[in-house]
Amino acid sequence: MPEQPSLILPPRSVLDAFGVRGIPEPLTGGQGRSVRVGGAVLKPAEGTEGESEWAASVSEWLRRGAGFRVPRPLRSAGGDAVVEGWTAAEFIDGRPGPSRRWTGVVAAGRAFHAALRELPRPAFLDRRTHPWAVADRVAWGEEETAVAPELAEPFARLLSLRRPVEGMPQIVHGDLTGNVLFAPGQDPVVIDFTPYWRPPLYAEAVIIGDGLLWHEPAPGLLVGGKGDARWRQMLIRALIFRLVALSGLVGPSWRAGKKEAARFLAATEAVERGAYEGRARP
Repeated sequence: MPEQPSLILPPRSVLDAFGVRGIPEPLTGGQGRSVRVGGAVLKPAEGTEGESEWAASVSEWLRRGAGFRVPRPLRSAGGDAVVEGWTAAEFIDGRPGPSRRWTGVVAAGRAFHAALRELPRPAFLDRRTHPWAVADRVAWGEEETAVAPELAEPFARLLSLRRPVEGMPQIVHGDLTGNVLFAPGQDPVVIDFTPYWRPPLYAEAVIIGDGLLWHEPAPGLLVGGKGDARWRQMLIRALIFRLVALSGLVGPSWRAGKKEAARFLAATEAVERGAYEGRARP
């Protein structure tokens, strides 16, 4: 995977605006840009204009006690969710999945998506140009792109496997794998909401595809979707999504090319030979 960017700390003016006190402490996970300050987590605002405000409003709107929790967003005294390019939310302690928690991550995702089912499609999705947005469109055949030479073979093979598939799109969290926290006796916490407009089954396939690519041992190896006949095509798209996003993030000095290419080749071969049809559960 590409190297993490250098950590940037929020200035005192941002801490004052959100009413938080303390010394910023780096948090692990994600893109390595989040810090904890007292009882709050601050990170640079992501996405296009209006996306962070939309995400904060959705988090405030979501009903609690529906099989998941979300951190409460913090706002400035003037009601802003973004201050000088930073967002803030309450800190909720928990152990991140997915290790030994694959079933819990999938279940939290299903509950989360059920709660989002009626939300309309936000206009900012059409304006996004970051590598993950491009990769999402490529995965669904809405855009074409070239990839890093090391990834060209698995990319071509995955594209050859892709077939049309139907599914009712809605707002989904497109990066749940490492963004569900667990604590004893509590509903899991869904963090770092990254919205896409896709079928929920696809978001579930991203979880299982991530397990196959980057976690050992693989989580019940590729089985998911509760027996849905569309599962294989969703998984193919999930792998294309991750491959194209990785290609868009790496630079010419990429040193992990062969290792990552081998991961994608192995995952592609598993899909080709139908390893996803076993009996194990995620």
